[in-house]
Amino acid sequence: MSVLSHPRVQAWYQATRPRVFTAAFVPMGLAACAAIEDEVFAGVPFILALLGVVLLQTAANLVNEYADFRRGADEFKVAGQGMAIKNKVLTPNEVLIGAIATTVAGSLIGLYLLSQSGPLLWGIGISAVLVAITYTAGPFPLAYNGLGEVAAGIWMGPLIVIGAYYVMDTNIYWELVLISLPITFTVAAILHANNIRDLEADRAVNKRTLAVMLGRDAARKEFMLLIGAAYVSLIIVVIGGWMPFTALLGLLTVPTARELVTIFNTETAPEILHPAQGRTAKLHGQFGLLIVVGWLGWLAATAVF
Repeated sequence: MSVLSHPRVQAWYQATRPRVFTAAFVPMGLAACAAIEDEVFAGVPFILALLGVVLLQTAANLVNEYADFRRGADEFKVAGQGMAIKNKVLTPNEVLIGAIATTVAGSLIGLYLLSQSGPLLWGIGISAVLVAITYTAGPFPLAYNGLGEVAAGIWMGPLIVIGAYYVMDTNIYWELVLISLPITFTVAAILHANNIRDLEADRAVNKRTLAVMLGRDAARKEFMLLIGAAYVSLIIVVIGGWMPFTALLGLLTVPTARELVTIFNTETAPEILHPAQGRTAKLHGQFGLLIVVGWLGWLAATAVF
C-alpha cells in the first residue's frame, strides 16, 4: 500500500479539500505576473506567501468541517466536500487540532513576511485569519449569514494578489485590484455552486447561505451572473491595458462555463450538482491558469524581442 492510499492520508485529503487549492494558486499566479512585469519578482517571499496562503485556506476548510459538524449542518447532506467527521474517518478533536495547527503555521509565516515587508501586511494577514476562522465559526459565521461568497471573493481575489505583490515590493498600486476581478468572480462562483448544491440541506438546519436566502431561481441567476462577470471583467481589464491581450486565453473555458450554467439551471439533485461544483472549482483553476500562461507568454515574447 502506498502512502497516498493509506486510509489516514485519504481521511486528511478528504477533510482539507486540496482540489480547491486552485483558489490560492490562481491569485498568486497573477501577483507573480504583475511582479515579473514590474521587475520586482522575488522567489523566496513569493514561495513563503504561497505556503502561508495554502495553510490558511487549509485552516478555513478544517474549521468549516468542524463547525458544520458541530452545528449539525452536515446532517442532511448526501454529497459534498469534506464530511470527514460525519463519515467517521476523522474525529472532531483531530480536525480541530489540524485547524489550529494550520492557522498557527500560516500566521507564523505571515509574521515573518511582515518583518520583511511593511505594515499593510498586518491588515491583510489579520483579515485572512479572521475569514478563515469566522467563515463557519464564531457568533456570526459568515457562511451562515449570506456572506460566504463575498468573503471568499475578496480574500481569494484582491487580498491575495495585493498581499503577494506587497511581500515582494511595497510599492503597490490600485490596478492590482482590477487584475484580480476575473478570478474574484470565479472563486465566489465555487462557493455559490457549493451552496446551490446544499440548498435544501442548509435550509433544513437554518444555515442561511445566500442561496437559501435568495431561493433556487435567484441563486441560479446569481451563479450565471458570477460566471458571466468573470469573462466580461477579463475583457475589460485587457481592453484597459492592465493585462496583455494574450490573457484572453482564459476565454477558451467559455464552453465549459456555459455547460456548468446549464447544469445549475436545470438540475436539483445533490448527486448531480456535486460533481458540477467540483467542475466549477476546476473551471476557476483552468480559467486562471490560462490567463497566467497568456500573460507569461507575453512577458517572455517581449523579453526576447
